[in-house]
Amino acid sequence: MTIAIMQPYIFPYIGYFQLINAVDKFVIYDDVNFINKGWINRNRILLSGKDHLLTIPLKNASQNKLIYEVDLLNTEPWRKKLLKTVQQAYQKAPNYQTVFPIVEEIVHFETDTISGLVVNCIRRICNYLRIDTEIVDSSRVYKNSDLKAQERILDICKQENAGRYINPIGGMALYDKERFRVEGVELYFIKSTAGPYPQFKNAFVPWLSIIDVLMFNNLESVNSLLKEYELI
Repeated sequence: MTIAIMQPYIFPYIGYFQLINAVDKFVIYDDVNFINKGWINRNRILLSGKDHLLTIPLKNASQNKLIYEVDLLNTEPWRKKLLKTVQQAYQKAPNYQTVFPIVEEIVHFETDTISGLVVNCIRRICNYLRIDTEIVDSSRVYKNSDLKAQERILDICKQENAGRYINPIGGMALYDKERFRVEGVELYFIKSTAGPYPQFKNAFVPWLSIIDVLMFNNLESVNSLLKEYELI
């Protein structure tokens, strides 16, 4: 079995879905500390030719809380504002009529937590992209929060009887291939090479939210982009 483990990010970029598509089981790492000003509740879209940050407001968010413990600030009408921004940004995009209702459905999902919103977001987009990888929440399964960093990842691999673990390229300095090999796990790093695609008539802005990818690419094109990576 091949697995990957990542924190939950709202409307993540194409590389996140490449990782999901490359494995048999994807673990959403929601019982680690929340990161302020990270990508858990934020992402970038294209607005008027430039990258624009979308942020979902949270209630008493803190790096002293685990991700699944952080609540949405549902007293603010942020959903309407966010959808209005997406509409303004992409209403002339070729796939707007198909993709915007999916974004609406995700944004209006009823939950009190950012983790609940993001996990549903990831599952819904995987469903649209016909990615059938099994997705699980770490907080519901592994019960190993006493372990840290690499040892915790290895413990999840052992619990899943995984012989292969794939991590984003940014983790090369954190994880040791030899340490994984000793435990019977092959460690690989995924490097996205997804090329540019037309974004109206603008110069290409890379690594935006999956919203941008879906607005400008049909399913066949997105499935091609999902394969544009290398394992190191």
